[in-house]
Amino acid sequence: MFRKAAVTAASNGSYLQGQSNGRLPSLGSGQPAQAEKVVLKQKVTLLRGISIIIGTIIGAGIFISPKGILQNTGSVGMSLSVWAACGVLSLFGALCYAELGTCIKKSGGHYTYILEAFGPLPAFVRVWVELLIIRPAATAVISLAFGRYILEPFFMQCEIPELAIKLITAVGITLVMVLNSTSVSWSARIQIFLTFCKLVAILIIIVPGVIQLIKGETQHFKNAFTGNDASVMGLPLAFYSGMYAYSGWFYLNFVTEEVENPEKNIPLAICISMIIVTVGYVLTNVAYFTTISAGELLLSKAVAVTFAERLMGNFSLAVPVFVALSCFGSMNGGIFAVSRMFFVASREGHLPEILSMIHVRKHTPLPAVIVLHPLTMIMLFNGDLYSLLNFLSFARWLFIGLAVAGLIYLRYKRPDMPRPFKVPLFIPALFSFTCLFMVALSLYSDPVNTGIGFAITLTGVPAYYLFIVWDKKPKWFRKLLDRVTITLQIILEVVPAEEDQKS
Repeated sequence: MFRKAAVTAASNGSYLQGQSNGRLPSLGSGQPAQAEKVVLKQKVTLLRGISIIIGTIIGAGIFISPKGILQNTGSVGMSLSVWAACGVLSLFGALCYAELGTCIKKSGGHYTYILEAFGPLPAFVRVWVELLIIRPAATAVISLAFGRYILEPFFMQCEIPELAIKLITAVGITLVMVLNSTSVSWSARIQIFLTFCKLVAILIIIVPGVIQLIKGETQHFKNAFTGNDASVMGLPLAFYSGMYAYSGWFYLNFVTEEVENPEKNIPLAICISMIIVTVGYVLTNVAYFTTISAGELLLSKAVAVTFAERLMGNFSLAVPVFVALSCFGSMNGGIFAVSRMFFVASREGHLPEILSMIHVRKHTPLPAVIVLHPLTMIMLFNGDLYSLLNFLSFARWLFIGLAVAGLIYLRYKRPDMPRPFKVPLFIPALFSFTCLFMVALSLYSDPVNTGIGFAITLTGVPAYYLFIVWDKKPKWFRKLLDRVTITLQIILEVVPAEEDQKS
């Protein structure tokens, strides 16, 4: 089913291929002008790369509920230490992906690296679960936060109706997908603006916090490492929460082929972004503790709002707006990046061929973007989102750990591979161990949900043999698939890329 269709617009001489390959009407010079090649262009500059990473890492959590770490460490000092340590560990993972992204110059992130190191089966399982469950559920969750906080200023005195939240959320999801389908440049520009808004929001919290420290408001830092002793499971769970808060550093690797000068810009964007996010996260938490005690932070429903109300009065009304913009940035960056994974998986023959096609004029991977829309809407209105994410939270770290382990494996399997950027071997070893430790922790702390998630992930194995390996499908089925592909090409105005992407 997911093999490349034999019949495409290219072989049929369709109208669309004529639009993309044929000559345009002659211009004033009398010379015919050639149309641009239909490919994904390198439009992701260093600044845009930084905005993709920062914009997807920083969501609503740091503003609303950054208490998972404090809850599991038991003290202010230990929680701040874990925030910093998780930032360093995430930087290690990001550096590993910087090496992978500069030696394997293909988009697709985890999928591509697992495919290169371990072959098609684990790579297919990764993209199978991502497309059907993880990405639609994750997009719906962050979009619901956007819907809730964009409506917050209009419902200050009463509860926001759930239907209103879901309708606004649906509008937000549709807007993001239209934006990503229309223009890579505009999507990237808006991502830069939203990233700027997030950093302004963090500074709005950090600067008053620093002023509080200068005034001597340090009572909550006295005996910072005393409090409730963390249990044996507490510290690992705190690290799990922290690593989740920093997740998103890998998204630039999903769009490697669209990055200008990837050998230089991918490592630079990753290092700059991780330093900014780590410093921002630690200082934001320090700022909270200048005004809010550990106990109050754990009880607060929206920590940034509580902080702003105490120090800034009516200006606290702006906080929900900043949170909504932050969520919108995460939605935009996530869809921009993950659509490239589906694009590459289709190009490799692991997803329907239509997903690897590009709009003839806009040069965006339109089908790979919009395929998420119906799945996300189903999740939004019918799915048990949080259960699904709990089931599959372990899968994220399993496959990221596998991709980083693949870096070590490729060092020995393909020692002559060009590596413009190379990390010391202890970094991927430590990070892949951390990922596998978090997977084991999931199995120990929540065996039922993790077991269900493992079972859902394993459905990718029979799907791989049914859709990819088995090539004796009925002739009528292949003809139907070809006809559907052609019809969608005409409706969406998309064609296959005119040349292979960089390898």
